[in-house]
Amino acid sequence: MNILRRTRFALSLVTLSCLVTAGTAAELATNASWPKFQNGGQCVIAGAKLPKEWSSEANITWKAKIEGYGQSTPIVSGDQIVVTSTSGPNKENYFVASFALSNGEKLWQVELTNPSPVENTSYVSRAAPTGVADADGFIAYFEGGLVVALDHQGNIRWQRNLVEDYGPITSRHGLSSSLEQNDKHIFVWVERSEEPYLAALNKSDGETVWKVDGLGSTSWSSPRLIPVGDTVQLICSASGKIAGFDPATGKRLWDFDQISNNTTCTPIPVANGRFLIGASDGRGEAAAQTDGTSNGVIEIVKQEDGTYQADFAWQAVKAKSSFGSPIVADGTAYFVNRSGVLFGVDLESGKQKSTARLPIGGIWATPLSQDNLLYLFGSKGTTAVIDMTSGDPVAENVLFESAPAEEGQMARGGETLYSAVAVPPYLILRTGDTLYALKNPSSE
Repeated sequence: MNILRRTRFALSLVTLSCLVTAGTAAELATNASWPKFQNGGQCVIAGAKLPKEWSSEANITWKAKIEGYGQSTPIVSGDQIVVTSTSGPNKENYFVASFALSNGEKLWQVELTNPSPVENTSYVSRAAPTGVADADGFIAYFEGGLVVALDHQGNIRWQRNLVEDYGPITSRHGLSSSLEQNDKHIFVWVERSEEPYLAALNKSDGETVWKVDGLGSTSWSSPRLIPVGDTVQLICSASGKIAGFDPATGKRLWDFDQISNNTTCTPIPVANGRFLIGASDGRGEAAAQTDGTSNGVIEIVKQEDGTYQADFAWQAVKAKSSFGSPIVADGTAYFVNRSGVLFGVDLESGKQKSTARLPIGGIWATPLSQDNLLYLFGSKGTTAVIDMTSGDPVAENVLFESAPAEEGQMARGGETLYSAVAVPPYLILRTGDTLYALKNPSSE
């Protein structure tokens, strides 16, 4: 990377920091502590110290059962943790439930009817999309096409049946795309088998602001707002395709297709106009030859004619991802592959810095970082805490032991750790039917 490009990258990091700070201030003004999926891609945690060590008995502040089963990430606003789940032989029932952050008490629960019942098996998504929180309450979204807005007491403010409005939702393994939001709108991405679409809905009443074609490819990732210059773009990633949209109008701004097997990882902002993307190793000989270079940083550049183009700023040589998205911490991009191998790649140059095999297997939950520690949450219940400077393990924490899923398949045969949320001093972990709140004894 030449000096000019390095300088531009450094300036972009400063700009992104300002944009993130402004966004965080706005979110704090709504009293939301973790207001959307992956905290908008901001997975470096400030504030009180998170616990480093725990087990099935140690450092668990509380544990709460969730009715039914769900794969969404909890969202947090003030003292409320809100989760979604589903139950019934054909996922007939949907639930939105609120638990107290301080003690795990269930504060309220709303039961809804699924407009698109389908057999409830481990081969399909089960309440997988994550909702959002803002000053007015919570908005939940389910893969059956139901969108519902609730106030902080669990009262329904408005409800939309997207199947009734835009037709049935059919997709292999179901949908898992979470909601994205700005101040006025939520963004819903329905990458179904036929006529996929991306839509913006008013947060105040649920009415459609705009609706455009989706990408037409397999995806279980989520849309992400990324700062580009003095604007923001809505980025969607599906197998073999990435596209940028104007969040105000839905206009498609650019397309990129020099990528493969980017089906599950959501774009992570790393600098103004730049985002980190992850892809799995796919299947078969051809996939094994090409997909290592589908992990890296993509840069969006405005052209002289006002249009935009996207391309890799750098591509990893060996680093690959699994279900969990890669993250950036302390100038390093971290990827975890299906076998639990951790790759550390220099964020600026793309050069591989480190590699280590971890005792956690693959991951579903997005990793988190605080101070000099990296938290890697294995789907089978073991979390590795790594010192990012030395690369040495700090702790290996077994919350539960679960039978592994078959490679590339939806988890089944035992408990699965789907997500982790940090609300210092609490670390919140979610399995299909249980919430765990972990905290250091010293923070009592």
